[in-house]
Amino acid sequence: MHLCPILRADAVRPIPRPSTSGPCMTRHDDERPGRTGKDGSSKGDVVQPRARQLKAKPKSGSAWDTIRTVFYAVLIAVLVRTVLIEPFSIPSRSMLPTLLVGDYLFVSKFSYGYSKHSLPFSPPLFSGRIFFREPKRGDVIVFKKPTNPNIDFIKRLIGLPGDRIQVIRGRLHINGKMIKRTPLGQYTDIARDRGGMRVRYKRYRETLPSGVSYTVLELSDDSPFVDNTDVYVVPKGHYFMMGDNRDKSQDSRYLSTVGFVPAQNLVGRADFLFFSLREDKRWWEFWYWPRYVRFARVFSSVN
Repeated sequence: MHLCPILRADAVRPIPRPSTSGPCMTRHDDERPGRTGKDGSSKGDVVQPRARQLKAKPKSGSAWDTIRTVFYAVLIAVLVRTVLIEPFSIPSRSMLPTLLVGDYLFVSKFSYGYSKHSLPFSPPLFSGRIFFREPKRGDVIVFKKPTNPNIDFIKRLIGLPGDRIQVIRGRLHINGKMIKRTPLGQYTDIARDRGGMRVRYKRYRETLPSGVSYTVLELSDDSPFVDNTDVYVVPKGHYFMMGDNRDKSQDSRYLSTVGFVPAQNLVGRADFLFFSLREDKRWWEFWYWPRYVRFARVFSSVN
């Protein structure tokens, strides 16, 4: 007695074609009796299903999607740098000991409103400032050099419009009053990018009448020109800037090269450091980071 095999419904193996020689014949759905023509011939005893030709869907628009993504990324970056913050690096010693060569910091663009210098390449779209807020004496500010707007400077704001600024024997005077200065001992600067040259300064804590205090450096109180100056009267709409490294800073005391800074030249206030690397190394040399990153300065505020 012959038994017909039972085919399970959940089987995934291909089922072989049944043989016509056995007692159990199973007709597949794709084997239908053919029609018989007038001449008795059979037409299509077995009808084979025609395979569908699947064509890959063309990736139309993929290049456009990439271009659009890049465009949005650039637009967001420009908006952030224009409206919110902009990164800068410190290349000089004019703000020692507050800022070191190799410091990387963020500058808030919204602190004082916006001018044409808030935009990349300073396009002359408008003059003056919009949403202007007066900077405070003692702020550390990035500004466009008045005699060459293509250069960014960073200094401390000392004189407001209408102030009378003078340096007498190394001591800062504002509106005829000498600013308090407290000795803090010596400060040694090691210029590693100059063969390890050492320079020793006298360090002081300078305190403004508003209570804002910061550290300044002096080589001496009798340096030519910078330690004994005329009286500077700050014009309306301008500011007087000085570096914390008083004898090694080109600032508003040099009227022919920097001078008074117009309000529209202000870029923004230096807020905090996001990276700091020893000056003789480059930021992309990441293999030096474990040894030469100044971790104590990272994410510290600028005061």
